[in-house]
Amino acid sequence: MPMPGLAAPERLRVRLEGAVQGVGFRPFVYRLAKQLGLTGWVHNSATGLTVEVEGAGDMLAEFERRLASDRPRASVVQASESLRVSPVGSAGFEIHSSSYSEGSDSQEKTAAVLPDLATCAECYAELFDPANRRYHYPFTNCTNCGPRYAIVHDIPYDRPATTMRGFELCPTCRHEYEDPADRRFHAQPNACPACGPKLDGATIVQATEALRLGQIIALKGIGGFQLLADARNVAAVARLRSLKHRDEKPFALMMPSLEMVQRYCKVSPAEQALLESPAAPIVLLEPSGISGLAWNVAHHSPYIGAMLPYSPLHHLLMSELPIPLIATSGNLSDEPIVIDNQQARLRMGSIADLFLTHDRPIARPCDDSVVRLARGCESVIRMARGYAPAAVRVSEELPPLLAVGGHLKSTVAIAIGHQVFLSQHIGDLDSAEARHAFETTIDDLCRLYNFHPQTVVCDMHPDYASSQWALASGLPVIIVQHHHAHAAACAAEHGLQGPYLAACWDGSGYGLDGTIWGGEFFLVEGPHFERIEHLRPFRLPGGEAAVREGWRSAASLQWETSGPAGIDKTICRMLERGVNAPLTTSVGRLFDAVASLAGVAQKSFFEGQVAMMLERETSLATSEEAYSLPAGDWQPLFRQVVADVTAGVARPLIATRFHNALVEWLVSVAQRSGVRQMVLSGGVFQNRYLLERAAARLEACGMEVYSHRRVPANDGGIALGQAVLAAGRMRGRRHSCA
Repeated sequence: MPMPGLAAPERLRVRLEGAVQGVGFRPFVYRLAKQLGLTGWVHNSATGLTVEVEGAGDMLAEFERRLASDRPRASVVQASESLRVSPVGSAGFEIHSSSYSEGSDSQEKTAAVLPDLATCAECYAELFDPANRRYHYPFTNCTNCGPRYAIVHDIPYDRPATTMRGFELCPTCRHEYEDPADRRFHAQPNACPACGPKLDGATIVQATEALRLGQIIALKGIGGFQLLADARNVAAVARLRSLKHRDEKPFALMMPSLEMVQRYCKVSPAEQALLESPAAPIVLLEPSGISGLAWNVAHHSPYIGAMLPYSPLHHLLMSELPIPLIATSGNLSDEPIVIDNQQARLRMGSIADLFLTHDRPIARPCDDSVVRLARGCESVIRMARGYAPAAVRVSEELPPLLAVGGHLKSTVAIAIGHQVFLSQHIGDLDSAEARHAFETTIDDLCRLYNFHPQTVVCDMHPDYASSQWALASGLPVIIVQHHHAHAAACAAEHGLQGPYLAACWDGSGYGLDGTIWGGEFFLVEGPHFERIEHLRPFRLPGGEAAVREGWRSAASLQWETSGPAGIDKTICRMLERGVNAPLTTSVGRLFDAVASLAGVAQKSFFEGQVAMMLERETSLATSEEAYSLPAGDWQPLFRQVVADVTAGVARPLIATRFHNALVEWLVSVAQRSGVRQMVLSGGVFQNRYLLERAAARLEACGMEVYSHRRVPANDGGIALGQAVLAAGRMRGRRHSCA
């Protein structure tokens, strides 16, 4: 019985879904409840986090308010549910062991796994404090930082369900883990030199000496191995290229400080925020022009991919050797990143002169993420460490679907309830090793979420390894057109409802008519779409060869516009007969043709290179002029480009007029569409100049413009779109049978 004059206690139950495990949420709830004089408990569950608190009604209201406003900075709450329950007269507040009490062991798990987080400021300070017991300890972490996705085996996220289960906490670490006032209270990867992981290969001093001598080292990072070399040493870079079979593609750089990044690159405040964020991705930056880097680091790219150290081991290495280092994926070209010590020595023994390894197992490979700034926000190009897995919440409940994505920049996704979980970047599925990694990722994602798909969703292209796997899976298969999936992925990322116009531009995707699409406009509503306009088709002489050699696309435009004069006879025969010369509407291939005509590049050494080079030219000219591209007909544009080249017009102005022509085409279609919402998706919209100018022009015309941010605009995002569209089709079938 409550005392006379005192209000009876009340009890509140709160369930949270999202990235609420592994971020210090339970310690935060514990401290908040204690501060407000509330009793009860909190625990992790298969669906997220559940808390019950009991006490005075005004304190429960304050608890609920601060639960939303003061939650841990790394957490992401996607859904919350609060309800009053009967008081039980609890005494004290406790953190309960993780529980599946809200469902059985066969229950699908919907708690989002947190991505791996870069070393926080507090742990960094301890790392270099000689008086601290974790001084120079390469595996220090706390509730605010450290490995998460790379080490978790199961949900709920607790130490026994991670690769840290083999490291028993020493008494001091145990005290930190159990002390509510400690920063490491319930920090699952908590460790110290006495009880935690240890280096078991070379020492940091040996590694730095090897790098000084121009050697290559293999370092075991958070989500896999990296190959490191001195980025100032031309011979070391050339040797790494030769051994890794990576002739032209640019290497990413790790630099010890923001000041060094600012020396070699132009860094805006927003780009600085990306570099220093908990995700600590590779950020594509414009070079400053200052010399000092080896010429062959990124000689075929107009940008430098730079990142800062993100683990204690990286910080220690770079404190000993404060120079720019190449930090590239630990693999051979076209193979997945290596995560196992023994496999690393087997597969990279011919590349690395030294191995800097440790004994903390990695649960799954997770490469470094790549982002760039666009429209003032981050735009993810490769979604991996720090961003994966991505949990996208949708309004409609989804059936249990597995979406297997495309062939290039592969990712997979599973649909559970109101969420789609998108995997980390796997890579291109050209090699047997990559296809094995693809299958392993499917198994791992399904096991982690205790997920049993009833349907598989794949791309239309019959030669994609992902589509072939789906058709051989034995499960019912839903096939989704490539560009429709692009549009749906962007719409799902933004929770976009209602009819919208989508521009889906990329290099290639299998079209409904069997040709190669890539310059499409759709009117979309739910799972239904109508192709209302597209780039005028042209042929690709040589098929796949035309993807690598842009001069072939230029020859095709010339042949169709002006005839065969001056064109190689073999190319003419292909075009005349339509043999090994498929039709395409690809804006990506139009970029290649214009770059060839303008003398920017005749060949592409890696995907997207020519488009990036043409985009780079736009920064050297300012113009509102645009070539003519009426209703996607490229012939007037082609004639104008040829005329400008003949007249000696500068390449930057040609590039700018070309980009502006594409923007004006977007505006023209938008104004004729009759809708006010527009999605821009596909790899072409990773072009910052094109995206930002298009968005500004479209918004000035009253359009609401949606572009990708956390989900890649390239093929790394289409698994999300596949899942959403397949679910819509299945709902439509159910409704039609009702």
